[in-house]
Amino acid sequence: MSIDDDPSNGLQQMMQAQQFKTLLAELQEGLQLYWKTADRILAPCGVSLKPPDASVLSFKKNFFSMLFLYSYQRAGIRSPRRVLYAATLQCLRGMVTGCDNLLDDEYKPTLETDIPATGRRFRSVVDIMVSDRVLFQILLEAAHRGEIALDRVPLASTASMKTMTRSGIEEACEEGGVVQILPPEEILQTIHHYKTGILFQCPWDIPKSIETVDEVHLTPLLAGLYHIGMGCQMMDDMVDLAVDVRNRKHNYIVSLIHHGEDADEREKLARAMSADARAVPNALRINLFPIAARQAREISHRMLTEGFDLLFAREHQILVPFAIRFLEQRIGVDDPDGGMVP
Repeated sequence: MSIDDDPSNGLQQMMQAQQFKTLLAELQEGLQLYWKTADRILAPCGVSLKPPDASVLSFKKNFFSMLFLYSYQRAGIRSPRRVLYAATLQCLRGMVTGCDNLLDDEYKPTLETDIPATGRRFRSVVDIMVSDRVLFQILLEAAHRGEIALDRVPLASTASMKTMTRSGIEEACEEGGVVQILPPEEILQTIHHYKTGILFQCPWDIPKSIETVDEVHLTPLLAGLYHIGMGCQMMDDMVDLAVDVRNRKHNYIVSLIHHGEDADEREKLARAMSADARAVPNALRINLFPIAARQAREISHRMLTEGFDLLFAREHQILVPFAIRFLEQRIGVDDPDGGMVP
């Protein structure tokens, strides 16, 4: 791979652009606001919060938040408001991550506290509760400073629930396991549409309740974020194939295989799905299904390309392939020991 194909080199170019330097500074200011407010909420409860380090505040760690901030800037939202929305983005991230932790019985931290690591479910609950309180607190304080109208606060707080609730309902419907393998197009339209597509538009719910934004400018940006979310979900399905089969969850790759024309791949999948859920092997990886894998990779790449083409301004179009490659590496579809896609 040449330096021109190196995604880290592409992201480095992105970070060197003045526009992205400005956005990163705004993002970091918003993240600090989130942590300082969270600390004020947790301290009286006797919980110590570890402040974020450089990696937590980095561009790579906050790639999606940077994309959302970029969309705010392209829509004409001013810098002080973008800082405020950077903090609200972290609140949404804390709530979504906490909910995912509980649903998936894992713990990916939003807040590093001294709550015992053994209490990971409780830590997730705390992350959700604190992020929700931080959201209301920072909006209320912004109103008291005269930066937003006071009557916008309850509207913004309510708006933050709408898309996440619709997305969460879809997750909840899968908790008991699914018995029908829907066709691929139906997975996209009725499952992933709510689970991830509109979830990537959720960061606009609060700004739209406060700002006056030209819909002509906003519509393609929201469409771009939607396509990026759908492309990422498809890659997640590649990586999570074994887990989703074991837990009987909707998975686009499972649908491609089950409804596809390759008998060998259908038979492999059928054997795995007929086994006791606990017996589904971790070795059930996407590279065992090269035909479905290649098809999913092509569709995912097309969705991501369409998304970034809509989101990025003309002067940043050169960064589209680097952004896609970065996401492929981050999600893990190019891992030779895991989810390698041919």
